[in-house]
Amino acid sequence: QVQLVESGGGLVQPGDSLRLSCSASGFTFENYAIGWFRQIPGKEREGVLCVTNSNTERVYDDAVKGRLTIDRTNAKNVAFLQMNKLQPEDTAVYFCAARNSLVCNSNWYAYDIRGQGTQVLVSS
Repeated sequence: QVQLVESGGGLVQPGDSLRLSCSASGFTFENYAIGWFRQIPGKEREGVLCVTNSNTERVYDDAVKGRLTIDRTNAKNVAFLQMNKLQPEDTAVYFCAARNSLVCNSNWYAYDIRGQGTQVLVSS
């Protein structure tokens, strides 16, 4: 079964860290670019970061520069979103998606396989 499953979300305090995982199955993970997206209540889903199959990172949201990073381990079919110095405005549902391309894209609909999301809540 072709799927992506996100995990690692939860409730944290401002300044804390989280590491989200995106586990893939049913397709050749190493051939796909992986993007992380987030959706804040009442707003559209937006691209945050993407990593190519060769581990080149692209940042689509200036608000996360220096705090959120993306990486992947092709041998284990998993990608990660490392989130440091979390702020209340990072509260969102976080989604990962896979694109059958060597090139990243910030558009959710440019991705072929999409996960169901994991909730991150940053609150004191």
